Amino acid sequence: MITSLLVSSLSLSGCGYNTLQVKDEAVTAAWSEVENQYQRRADLVPNLVNVVKGYAKHEEKVLTEVTQARANVAGLKVDKAVLDDPAAFQRYQEAQSQLDGALSRLIAISENYPDLKANEQFRDLQVQLEGTENRIAVARNRYIASVQDFNSYSRQFPQVMTAKVIGMQPKPNFKAEASAQQAPKVTFE
Repeated sequence: MITSLLVSSLSLSGCGYNTLQVKDEAVTAAWSEVENQYQRRADLVPNLVNVVKGYAKHEEKVLTEVTQARANVAGLKVDKAVLDDPAAFQRYQEAQSQLDGALSRLIAISENYPDLKANEQFRDLQVQLEGTENRIAVARNRYIASVQDFNSYSRQFPQVMTAKVIGMQPKPNFKAEASAQQAPKVTFE
């Protein structure tokens, strides 16, 4: 009896189950940090929009786009299940990309309003938003590394057998937008 228990525990220790669980949790934690940074950005956007509104009343279309993009992001349910659903993950990425584009247009508006750029409140929000964008990039990089670690480990033998038995699937990764292949054009008028 003791011998069979010892043999069973030794054979199970090589299956990678515990390590798969640890790596799965690492992916979840890394994704949580990405969400955390997206939430920080979403919290800053209304403040930035309100400051710009005071200066750029006739740029209502861009402000509406930013507000709508933020609402689209906020309307998506994002939890651990998104990591297991490639279609939901893609929708989330698309909503974040839409917000990125709208924010870029909003920042570009500020170039046309010297008074706005000099406004201390706007500058502070812009610095916070730029810092948040950097934090998002760092969080995405950590998530990408976690996914790569999990996916490569779970595809190795004998872990691949364990992963199949317990239903673990590869985790989705970030994909760059098609427009990211081209450098942005900067013009000064």
